[in-house]
Amino acid sequence: MSGTEIAAIIAAVAFAILVAVLCVLLSKVMKTITKVNETIDETTQTIVVLKKDVDVLMQEVEGLLTKSNVLLEDVNGKVATIDPLFTAVADLSESVSDLNAQSRNILGRMSSASKKSSKVATVKTMAGAATNILKKRKAKSEEVR
Repeated sequence: MSGTEIAAIIAAVAFAILVAVLCVLLSKVMKTITKVNETIDETTQTIVVLKKDVDVLMQEVEGLLTKSNVLLEDVNGKVATIDPLFTAVADLSESVSDLNAQSRNILGRMSSASKKSSKVATVKTMAGAATNILKKRKAKSEEVR
């Protein structure tokens, strides 16, 4: 065997080893690519499912917001309806306070009037106080309207 033949054999063995190493490497790369493709497919399926779920959720949220808006409008309307009631109650409580104050004044006048004057003067005082209370109440009810 000559040196050229030995060199050719060494080159052939080296080429065979290179081909074997490349085959193993390509096999591992193909397995990795297959796994990556599977992962991408699973990710794509997950995204599709999530998109469907989010679409359904968005529809439900939209319906809930619509119902909430209707409920809020209803509550606002009822509060607007009740507002005059609270105003009337406040006016009534003020009238009751005025009536209590006038009653105390009348009782004070009655006791002093009964000591000083006749029953007619007492009735006159009571009538005047009642007239004043009714005038104030009428004026307040006209202001509210």
